[in-house]
Amino acid sequence: MNFPRASGVLLHPTSLPSKYGIGDLGGEAYNFVDFLARAKQTYWQVLPLGPTGFGDSPYQCFSAFAGNTNLISPERLIEDGFLTTEEIDRKPDFPAGKVDFGKLYDWKNGILGLAYERFRLTTSVDLRGKFETFCQREAAWLDDYALFRAIKKSQNQSSWQNWDAPLKLRDENALNEARENLREDVSAQKFQQWLFFRQWNELKNYCHSKNIKIVGDVPIFISLDSADVWRNPAQFKLNADGSPQVVAGVPPDYFSTTGQLWGNPIYNWEQMRQDDFRWWIERVKATLKTVDIVRVDHFRGFAASWEVPGKDRTAQNGRWVNV
Repeated sequence: MNFPRASGVLLHPTSLPSKYGIGDLGGEAYNFVDFLARAKQTYWQVLPLGPTGFGDSPYQCFSAFAGNTNLISPERLIEDGFLTTEEIDRKPDFPAGKVDFGKLYDWKNGILGLAYERFRLTTSVDLRGKFETFCQREAAWLDDYALFRAIKKSQNQSSWQNWDAPLKLRDENALNEARENLREDVSAQKFQQWLFFRQWNELKNYCHSKNIKIVGDVPIFISLDSADVWRNPAQFKLNADGSPQVVAGVPPDYFSTTGQLWGNPIYNWEQMRQDDFRWWIERVKATLKTVDIVRVDHFRGFAASWEVPGKDRTAQNGRWVNV
């Protein structure tokens, strides 16, 4: 594949200017694309765009497929008729220079809840049709992700390893009961994902109209507390209770005498081979629908992983294990 010499800028969307607590996919994102075009740039590198966990890192997400709903633009929701100006004007006093995630989560979840309630009452056949089409098209990952997030909410956001055994081990009767009892929360999660990808695809199309390509990011490892691991435990090196046998990291070096303990579960590559690495193929395909070019973070992990015993507190006792 031919890549002519070109330049670009790395900027995660959360770092865009915003009066709503965090950078988002609204007007400032479009202004940034205009800036890139004026500066004769070719690429916007965005880093991972997934829903972040409790460390707020885009490299530790609740899903390898879902989008970060904190990036949904409140102003675009006004344009769509899901919110009013008065509703978003009642925002907290967010700090100007950095993100207060605790304050942000409470407010953003609140306005997205309002948007969902308004959507439930809509009579627009067009909007409902687009939402249902999205849900059907993305069902392979969306159904389990939405259920995962709904159960987490009902379990005070605890990690899936701490859920009752029937839910943790995906007993079908327990899952069916959860789908029924948490039906509205599951639907709300799907709605938020629809909003994210609706806004993201509009921004991506605008980038293309300005001849800007988006460079995305696929972290080699994923978070233990994710819908992917919960759904596919056999594809990771886990104990029977869901805890990791080994976790990822890198060995000690000049910069760190104890190495880096990332804590991500390690893939069971032999198990993945049984279905021709379907999860990986679907992950890369989904990412390439979202961005134009993919960067794999820690590409070396496809050859070997620094495996650390699951209960260790540092990476010192790890070892390189070939894939």
